[in-house]
Amino acid sequence: MSADGARFSLRRLLAMMRKEFLQLGRDRGSIGMMIVMPIVQLLLFGYAIETQPRHLPTVLLLGEQTSAGRAILGALQNTRYLDFKRVVASPEELDHAILSGEALFGVEIPPNFERKLRRGEKPAILLIADATDPVASSSAIAAASGILQTALARERFIDPVESVAPYEIRIHRRFNPSGDTPLNIVPGLLGVILTMSTLVFTALAVTRETERGTMETLLAMPISPVEIMLGKIAPYVVVGFAQMAVVLVIGAFAFNVPIIGSLSTLVALSTLFLAANLSLGYLISTVTTNQLQALQLSFGVFMPNILLSGFMFPFAGMPRWAQIIGEILPLTHYLRIVRGIMLKGAEMADLRFDVFCMTGFMAAVMALAVLRFRQTLD
Repeated sequence: MSADGARFSLRRLLAMMRKEFLQLGRDRGSIGMMIVMPIVQLLLFGYAIETQPRHLPTVLLLGEQTSAGRAILGALQNTRYLDFKRVVASPEELDHAILSGEALFGVEIPPNFERKLRRGEKPAILLIADATDPVASSSAIAAASGILQTALARERFIDPVESVAPYEIRIHRRFNPSGDTPLNIVPGLLGVILTMSTLVFTALAVTRETERGTMETLLAMPISPVEIMLGKIAPYVVVGFAQMAVVLVIGAFAFNVPIIGSLSTLVALSTLFLAANLSLGYLISTVTTNQLQALQLSFGVFMPNILLSGFMFPFAGMPRWAQIIGEILPLTHYLRIVRGIMLKGAEMADLRFDVFCMTGFMAAVMALAVLRFRQTLD
C-alpha cells in the first residue's frame, strides 16, 4: 500500500460517499421502500392497532319478549363495546354463529327471566365467548357484564347501589376454557411462518434468476411462462408442508394444541393458502429488478399481514378501514380457518366465506403474475 493510501483522506471519503449516493439514487425502488415503510408502520400502529378491542360481533338469544329483554336488546344495540349482529332463534343457531366466526360473543336471556327477577329468584344470564382469542373474549365479558347491569338498572329492575346483583351471570368460554395463550398463538404462527417463507423465498428465487442472467436461458427453452411459474413455486409448496408438519407436531407435543377438526381439510386449505402466497411472491418478483428490492417489498407486504390479520391484535377491535384492508389479505382468512379447524372442529361449510375470499385472492394474483411475467418477456 502506498503512503498516500495509508493516510486518511477526507477528499477520498467524500468521493466514496458521493458514489454511494449516486448509486442509491439510481435504485428508486429501494428509496421508495425506505420512505414508505416507516410511514405505513406509523399509520398502522397509530390508527389501526387497538389493544382494548371494541365493536366485537355479538348475537342475542332472547327467550322472552318482556321489558327486561327489550332493555338488554337496546343496550347491546347502542354500546360501542359490542357490535350487535342479530337476534337468533335457538341455542343451535347461537352455537353455529360462534362456530362459524360470525359472532365472537353470545348472550342468552332465558324464558321467565323478568318474572324470576321480580320474585328475587336470581335468574341466570348465559354469556358465551369465543375464547380462541383470550384478549378479545375477556374484554367482551367484562363489557357485557357492565352493559347488562346498566340496562337493568335503568329500567329499575335492579337497584344500582346494591353490591350484589339479583341475577347470576354464567360464563361459557368456548374452545379455550382456560384461556391458554398457546392455543391462540400456535395456530396463528403456522400462518405467519408459511407466509414469511413462501412469500420471501419465492420472490428472491425468481429475482435471482434475472440477476444472474439465467432467466434468458430459461426463456430460450421450449417452456411457457405458466410452466416456468409453476416450476419455480412447486418446490416451495413441499417446503411449506414440511414447515406445517413441524409446527403441528411441536404444537401438539410441547403445547398440547389439539386438532379437533379434519386434518385432511386443514391440509387442503393450507395448500390453497400456500398457492395464494406463492403467487403473491411471484408477482413481487416480476415488479422488482434485484433481490434487495424483492426482499424490501416482501417485508413491506408481510408487515400488514402481521398487523391487520388478527394474529397480534384482535381483528374485530380494529377500525373499519383497517378491517377492509385485512379482509383482502390471505393470512386473515387462513387464521380463521386454521383456528376454526384446530380449536373448534369447524367444517368446510362453516368456513366457506374465508375459502371463497382466499380462492378469489389466489386467482386474481396468479393471473396478474402471469400477465406481468408475459409483459416482462415482451
